[in-house]
Amino acid sequence: MYGKDEKKKMLAGKLFCHRDNQELADDIKKCRMLVRRYNETTEEEADYRRELLRELLGGCGERFRIEPPVHFDYGSNTYLGEHFYANFDCVFLDVNRITIGSDVLLGPKVCIFTAGHPIDATIRNEALQYGFPVTIGNNVWIGGNTVVNPGVTIGDNAVIGSGSVVTRDIPPDVVAAGNPCRVIRPITEKDRDYWRALRDEYFASDD
Repeated sequence: MYGKDEKKKMLAGKLFCHRDNQELADDIKKCRMLVRRYNETTEEEADYRRELLRELLGGCGERFRIEPPVHFDYGSNTYLGEHFYANFDCVFLDVNRITIGSDVLLGPKVCIFTAGHPIDATIRNEALQYGFPVTIGNNVWIGGNTVVNPGVTIGDNAVIGSGSVVTRDIPPDVVAAGNPCRVIRPITEKDRDYWRALRDEYFASDD
């Protein structure tokens, strides 16, 4: 009933079916094994954790940290930049590509979903689904319990408030929050001056 090129369709953003597809089943099995091993590690096994993630992920920088437990659909479709950090219990449903830039922070329980299902119940019940890529720029901070939905792009330097549901693109250099997530205000020179003054005060206190 279903074709042989389901993985190709999946990554192209077309309808696909993972049912009875050996290639996708093997990919999922490998992902589950690596994720299980990762989530069973301890804080003394930092090198082993990095080794597991490098085997799991499609690509990553030299320096990154993901707090276990973490959950992936495939792992191989997720690409991380330098100095990436994800707090506890994050979820990456990467049936399509998740691309995350450098110096990105994820709060606990952030969920990034590329996977979606047809609105029509008849088609949905035929086990057909789709995936649209998610792209997150550099220097982005996403607050805890946020959901990023399929097809979304978040621009550089954006801050996403906790508990947001991101259903559409967020431009760079803004604070955005809510359900659905909306731009609240731009990040301005006043913000930068405020935080740089606090940083200078912090270092001055050590003198």
